[in-house]
Amino acid sequence: MAAISAVFSILPIGAPVVASNEGYSGTMGLLKQHHATGRLEVRFVEITNTEVVIAAMKGAALVWLESPTNPCLVVADLPALITAAKKLGIGVGVDNTFATPLVQKPLTMGADIVMHSVTKFLAGHSDVVLGSLSTKDDALYKRLEESRRFNGSIPGPFEAWLALRGIRSFPIRFRAAESNAKELVTRLSGHPKITKVRYPGFGAVISFEVDGTADDAEKVCESSKLITHATSLGGIESLWERRRRWALESLSVPEQLIRLSVGCEHVDDLWADIQQALTAL
Repeated sequence: MAAISAVFSILPIGAPVVASNEGYSGTMGLLKQHHATGRLEVRFVEITNTEVVIAAMKGAALVWLESPTNPCLVVADLPALITAAKKLGIGVGVDNTFATPLVQKPLTMGADIVMHSVTKFLAGHSDVVLGSLSTKDDALYKRLEESRRFNGSIPGPFEAWLALRGIRSFPIRFRAAESNAKELVTRLSGHPKITKVRYPGFGAVISFEVDGTADDAEKVCESSKLITHATSLGGIESLWERRRRWALESLSVPEQLIRLSVGCEHVDDLWADIQQALTAL
């Protein structure tokens, strides 16, 4: 949130911002607050509708993209959107937390800023809370760095060390978790108590909808023995939760949707736990 806040803090008061109407709840909450108070003029759009997003860019100061989105995992056409924004002279920021630099590199597509929640896949051990901003623009880097420094958004040496330690094993962890996720997607797609599986084809996060109510989805999450019922994602351990239990979650997210962050456990152990948890239905 410190990293995300730093980006929006360098915009003028009342600056128009184009952003997805669905995404990371922290970003959504902050943008809705900024819009309500007049700090920013936020134009919320359906991020997968490229024509609508481009049409909303007219006169904007920044386009904030998140792809895949959290938690519904829809994918935006980043190359097309970034190209359109740059032709209009608009700044582009991308939340690349779910895809990670192993899957997509928005800076090479022309984005100005890339944000990662280091807490998630990059650090990967559920023991540090940290965000990062990357840019190729020296002047923009200076503005962002000053914003974070003057607002006190500075990690301590130990947090920085934890993040660096995690990044050293990041590629191995991510590929192992991604392999598990792809196998689980195949198995989940054939389960009779699951009505829809959402997966963009890469990464280690799966969202699926159970055949039942919100309470039923909660019972499934509470019935696991190996998978931890908790928020966050991207760690070596698997976590899941019903996302709409949080008030800030986008209303477009189905009530019975469960977000599963797949870890590095043995895939058969994970599947056995999912199967027994689904018996709660």
